[in-house]
Amino acid sequence: MSWAEIYPWRGPQAGEPVIRQIYDQVRGAIVQSALKPGDRLPSSRDFAQRLGVARASVVAAYDLLLAEGYAVGRPGSGTYVSTDLSGVAELKPPADAAPRSPSVVPDRVRDLDEVVLPPPQADQRLFTSGRTLLDARAMDAWSRSTRRALRTLDPVHFGYSDPRGDKALRAAICDYLRAARGVICEPDQVIVTAGAQHAVDIAARVLLKEGDRVWMEDPGYPATRHALAAMGADIFHTPVDRSGVVVAAGVEAAPQARVAFVTPSHQYPLGMTLSMGRRMELLAWARTAGAWIVEDDYASEFRYSGPPLESLQGLDGGERVIYVGTLNKALFPGLRMGYLVAPRPLVTAFVNARQLMDRQPPTLTQAIVLDFMREGHFAAHIRRRRLAYKAQRDALAGALETQLGDLLEVDRPDQGMTLIAYLKGNGSDLEVEAAAARGGVSVRAISRLYRQAQPRQGLMLGFSGFPERMMAPGVARLARALGA
Repeated sequence: MSWAEIYPWRGPQAGEPVIRQIYDQVRGAIVQSALKPGDRLPSSRDFAQRLGVARASVVAAYDLLLAEGYAVGRPGSGTYVSTDLSGVAELKPPADAAPRSPSVVPDRVRDLDEVVLPPPQADQRLFTSGRTLLDARAMDAWSRSTRRALRTLDPVHFGYSDPRGDKALRAAICDYLRAARGVICEPDQVIVTAGAQHAVDIAARVLLKEGDRVWMEDPGYPATRHALAAMGADIFHTPVDRSGVVVAAGVEAAPQARVAFVTPSHQYPLGMTLSMGRRMELLAWARTAGAWIVEDDYASEFRYSGPPLESLQGLDGGERVIYVGTLNKALFPGLRMGYLVAPRPLVTAFVNARQLMDRQPPTLTQAIVLDFMREGHFAAHIRRRRLAYKAQRDALAGALETQLGDLLEVDRPDQGMTLIAYLKGNGSDLEVEAAAARGGVSVRAISRLYRQAQPRQGLMLGFSGFPERMMAPGVARLARALGA
């Protein structure tokens, strides 16, 4: 494939020989890598017609390029960029060019420079977090939903549509949330997003202005912290204990905070569930202070013991809580689909913000997800994954306790897709993380996720992306890497 056919070639200007202008354009495109080695150049006849010049001028310019090694001719085929450009001169800035003054980088940009991207889904290292497993039944059902969606394409799939997302899909999400999480909502309050982080970013844009005080759990999800910092928010890092976020500490330090960002169902990263007492305490503060709560319910589908506690949004009646969920964790990260439920006074602002960010969610993907949900495949998949992930969690926890029990204290979570293993003694989780990586195992040190609270030394291990049979051998590899 060659981009020469769509390159913005310019017609000749007065004041310089036409042949030289053509030569300089083609040479510049090659040196700047707009045209790659082996790319076919336009035929002399077509190029001349496009530039409005005599064909002889193009032929002469091509002859110069051939002579200098920028191009090669292939009889009967045409003229191509040379596959070996090692011997030609490259455009370089003059040696005596004045140095550029350094740019002033805003603090927000420097904060975003610290963002650590998660490993890609293709990362096959054991215990990488953020991975999911799709069984054969789910894959087959997804394929059938895709084929049905393609057969029923209509004009709405090829144009602009509602920024909130397809109405039928939003209704299906509403039905699911009412049944599974006790969320109080109607379809017009649901906004389809590219995932939970997208929803959090929309909430930050709508609810905050520079300097506004916000609560965030400490330790907490770094991507949320970066989103808040990018908005210029004044972040109060609220400590957590075994009952979840310590509301009293937030009230004491920042009683007039504008928003609290929390993960009550499965605190990130430690995994505890926010107790009912703390839930009521948090809601009471929000009502008194006129504040908002962003409830990131990112792993609510996967609870392994006892019924899940009702969502904050349901307890609140939908007045002060923005509910955030994702299908990426429930199905697969490549789906890139989540949702938020906005309180009615905020719906218009949230819809407009979502529209300004990327206009609308992909229509075809929504059609596939809608069919997958309507046919009952989503609910069936969740039931199967819940059983499988529980077995995977137990296999990983058991292997860690058996093989590394003298080094690690395993916290077996009631919910979620990861577990935490705390280091015994005075070891450094950062050193353990590095040693594990050298041994081909992915564990994440949690100490770096703390901001102001005293950090604990522990490791986050993902179990949702790996079959049960791989857990014990994986822990054995981790043990070897640690020299245990």
